[in-house]
Amino acid sequence: MSADRRVLIVDDEEILREVLCHLLDSESWASDAVETGGEALARMREREYGVVLLDLMLPDIDGLDVLEELRKFDRPPVAIMLTAYASLDKAVQATKLGAFNFLAKPFKNEELLLAVKNAFGHYELLEENRRLKSTLQERYGFGNIIGRGEAMRQVFVLIAQVAPSRSTVLLLGESGTGKELVARAIHAASGRASAPFVAINCGNIPTDLLESELFGHVRGAFTGATNSKKGLFEAADGGTIFLDEIGTLSMEIQARLLRVIQEREFRRLGGLENIKVDARIIAATNTNLALGVSQGTFREDLYYRLNVIVIKLPALRERPEDIPPLTEHFIRKFSAENQREKLTLDHAAMKILMDYSWPGNVRELENVMERAVVLAPGDVIGADLFPKNLLQPAPLEVTAPDISEDMPLRDRVDTYEKEIILAALKRTGGNQKKAAELLAVNPTTLSEKLKRLGIRETGRAS
Repeated sequence: MSADRRVLIVDDEEILREVLCHLLDSESWASDAVETGGEALARMREREYGVVLLDLMLPDIDGLDVLEELRKFDRPPVAIMLTAYASLDKAVQATKLGAFNFLAKPFKNEELLLAVKNAFGHYELLEENRRLKSTLQERYGFGNIIGRGEAMRQVFVLIAQVAPSRSTVLLLGESGTGKELVARAIHAASGRASAPFVAINCGNIPTDLLESELFGHVRGAFTGATNSKKGLFEAADGGTIFLDEIGTLSMEIQARLLRVIQEREFRRLGGLENIKVDARIIAATNTNLALGVSQGTFREDLYYRLNVIVIKLPALRERPEDIPPLTEHFIRKFSAENQREKLTLDHAAMKILMDYSWPGNVRELENVMERAVVLAPGDVIGADLFPKNLLQPAPLEVTAPDISEDMPLRDRVDTYEKEIILAALKRTGGNQKKAAELLAVNPTTLSEKLKRLGIRETGRAS
């Protein structure tokens, strides 16, 4: 029998234990009975109970001490306290320790059965919350963000550190690096996990509609507003709101967002009432907000409010060691989704994936592997299943020096050569060996050219 139908009776009166067991059995609730607090704790460590009827005065330890121990359990039963010596102080103490109800002896059978029924209802609610949180952790927990290298290890450490707080988080990274996945992981690992997670891409919604989406509107606020509508901040109350591409916000919406951060309140569009909201803000951008501040397109005060905790997500080309495990993950995922036996990737195909620069980052890799799994005729994925741009990378983007400038030929050649090498290093994420292969030169030759042209190993000109 499951825990949500099982009751443990803890009382030193044998007759009362027998009466309660008979009463509960008559209502199809299974029951066990013990005499002491020590026996009760031992029994609850052996099996799960949905409800415990716990006497306050026990021969060995106080019922309040048993309650204190129950707080250490992962799935504690709902406690109903029983006592012949009811007092307000004891009731307050028991409630603080998590007791669901407090019944004074002698009690009526109907009174006890109603208390047990309500306690089981509460236990089912707690179980549902635990299941929801477990599902969120399984689906979005940072254990599902794949990365073996030092760059991702630092991201994992930051997620674990910031998740329990309510501080605003700013995620930086190129498109496709997994910013929303990290935002969901922070939410799932926080105390807000059972509350809503609301995500919006601010760059995908026209400015005149975005204000209403975020803050809602009252009836008549604008043409077509025939009814009042809640915004996403209200929908995220108690939980987390994820604002992607925050650098695209208009100055007017930036001002309203600043007020929400500072005052934790806002007004619906066209409304007069201040609405309180408790929503943690996680923002993300693939642009340079500091540059936006200097150019006057992003508010400086909002920038500093958002820039409290910053997590930078590395591009995939900067963590090539993560390509094999990511590829394995996507093959397993799409094989299952398409009801296929797990496919394997041949060596030549993996080399192509490792050599590619992945401008679309993890999202691009995911799309490539989904396509390969769907199109694979057998159980092995070969390079022939990859898009042409992986097999024939686009030419290096190189800007030729302006010939109108008064510059000696040798300097022109050096400048052009530097541009080519920098483009190759950018394509390979700063990997000199791969850049040498791309340029068809010996790695030693490339190293000498880097020194001669004043290019640091990071791939930037000095």
